[in-house]
Amino acid sequence: MTAKSVAAGLVLFLAAACTATPPRAQPAATTTGGSPVCAGPQGNPPPETPTTIDVVEQAYFCILANYYSGATLDTRALLTAGFAAFTRELNRGGRDLPEATMPALTGDRHADWAAFEAAWRRVAGRLPDDAGLQSRLAAATLQAIVTGLGDDHARWTHGAKRPPDSYDGDQYGLGLRANVGPQVSADPGAALPPLFVTAVLGGPAKDAGLRPGDVIESINRSAPFVDGQVTPAAVAALYPRYPEAREVRLRILRQEAGRRRTVTLKPELFQPDPATLQVVTTKLLRDGIAYVRLSGFAPDVADRTLRAISRMRTGHTLTGLVLDLRGNGGGSPEEVNRLLGAFAHGKVTAYQCTASLSTGDGACDPMRTDDSVTLLGLPLVVLTDRGCASACEHFSSAVKDLHLGRLVGTRTAGAVSGPAQPYLLGDNTTLTFPSTHHLAPGREVVDRVGVAPDHHVPLTPRDAAADRDPALDEALNLLHK
Repeated sequence: MTAKSVAAGLVLFLAAACTATPPRAQPAATTTGGSPVCAGPQGNPPPETPTTIDVVEQAYFCILANYYSGATLDTRALLTAGFAAFTRELNRGGRDLPEATMPALTGDRHADWAAFEAAWRRVAGRLPDDAGLQSRLAAATLQAIVTGLGDDHARWTHGAKRPPDSYDGDQYGLGLRANVGPQVSADPGAALPPLFVTAVLGGPAKDAGLRPGDVIESINRSAPFVDGQVTPAAVAALYPRYPEAREVRLRILRQEAGRRRTVTLKPELFQPDPATLQVVTTKLLRDGIAYVRLSGFAPDVADRTLRAISRMRTGHTLTGLVLDLRGNGGGSPEEVNRLLGAFAHGKVTAYQCTASLSTGDGACDPMRTDDSVTLLGLPLVVLTDRGCASACEHFSSAVKDLHLGRLVGTRTAGAVSGPAQPYLLGDNTTLTFPSTHHLAPGREVVDRVGVAPDHHVPLTPRDAAADRDPALDEALNLLHK
């Protein structure tokens, strides 16, 4: 298997599973108590069909039946968010109507849905008989209900397209990564100025001569930070998704030269630098310290990591291990537990919990180390940053709570709601959300909070420009001590 195909598989795996690979089942078309139910997809779903209010209803009751806190949700908030999005879409098209008024809600989930649906249909029935318009209104409603969960692992996947003539390993976009990622809108308070390039993957950014450390002073003439607060819409322009094709104008400062310039990048399909496609990257550092970088917890990554460490031990005496999880977007919790089994046995690595209607705190099932793995017996330092999310935070919080090593870098993303499960909807789109909620080994909440490093060592633009890695330097100092 090539590095490109491995990386492409990792991207698809993370997008589909977030932190878990769910069981597959045939989609159900039956109802329970008069409400449509949902089940996991089997293989690739048929082509998408227009979204309707019936699909919105299916998604609503699917969330109530399967979401980890479905029993305790205030569904009035979800329905209000959905109706607000419906009216915004009406207004956007110049079609607002006097009847577009939110009905009174009582807290009865079925009665409130009936009132919501009746009001929605009454308004939609006054509009032109336009299938595209009706689908856009329903789609806006459904997206707002999912967004209203406020869950980093809840999403509605629809309208996904691949660029024509794309191959395994191809990427689409501007060809750069910055210190503020595309997830900034979920937690804008976590972003700190300045905005700067941390990696050039290839494509438009490489062709324009951008380098790590280049400070991005403006994006399409908008400042990425105003009074220290990030501008999410501006930063989002750095990470376009196909078929977005608008040119992006950047004002760049290269600090070491004191030079400013303006570049215009157009999103395109490109072949990234092969080094950026590696899921596992290893090297032997000075004084017998092994370095392993993991870009994600893809299937088999634990065994690949352990084999790489074993190879570095051949002919050398290892004195410590630096595990670099910066930018690791997550993956499989089973791989996390297997890799943690190389550092401790008989330990709880996390809890997966449900919510109880009576107490708010439901049953919690422990996740445990894979004790079939041979212990490495090496001092451990883990490098983290805001790009370490989901399963990466499962690993980092276990290392910290179980005292398996030290964390160096910056706080993690705070995006570890729980293992996500996909559900197929009637329009052949996919609704994904967790059925359980993650707690760290000490039963603390990591989601929206993140895991704090033991040693706070941020990267600066001058570090990136000079190819310095202060977090790695601190890790080496700790291991030498």
